[in-house]
Amino acid sequence: MKKTTGMAGTSRHDHEMALKAKHQLSACSDPVEKLRLQCLTRGSSGIKGLSRTFRIMDDNSSRSLDLKEFLKGLSDFGLLLEKEEAMQMFQKLDRDGSGAIDLDEFLVALRPPMSKARKQVVLEAFRKLDRTGDGVITVEDLQGVYNAKHHPRYQNGEWTEEQVFRTFLDNFDSPYDKDGKVTKEEFMNYYCGVSASIDSDVYFILMMKNAWKL
Repeated sequence: MKKTTGMAGTSRHDHEMALKAKHQLSACSDPVEKLRLQCLTRGSSGIKGLSRTFRIMDDNSSRSLDLKEFLKGLSDFGLLLEKEEAMQMFQKLDRDGSGAIDLDEFLVALRPPMSKARKQVVLEAFRKLDRTGDGVITVEDLQGVYNAKHHPRYQNGEWTEEQVFRTFLDNFDSPYDKDGKVTKEEFMNYYCGVSASIDSDVYFILMMKNAWKL
């Protein structure tokens, strides 16, 4: 198996996406879309950052948020929504009327939509990296697929192979819970952000295939 030596670089897309999201914000009236665009103005990791803020607030680890926590999370992350809009959004997400919203469902609703073709290529990359097939990417999985020896910090003796792998996994790993394991959901969340910065399906798929030698 060929080892990949790099991964999809996203900074140039991030800048374009942030500008595009700012532009779309001015014409947006749907609260969920407004929140999504505000996250995207912070680049492809914006949604990941918001998710981290909410997880920190979920003190009792219930994986759900009540209205008070929800409003505080938005404000802590610096998102600007009128209180009325935020309440309207909360009600929309609180499908069963329990007075709490499911954190995971909320984050999925916030993810930028991805075409079927894009989802397929992201899953293909995930399956390639998950060599043991257990649904989680670990350092052990990466050892056969990702070549750490090409990393400049490995070459200059600054990092060990293990450190290169851990840093690589941290790109995808949820920031609130860096455990050196990347789930399919975390991998998908990361690429949903990247995908939002790339208009063309063809280009996105090509980028993924090149990055992961698919």
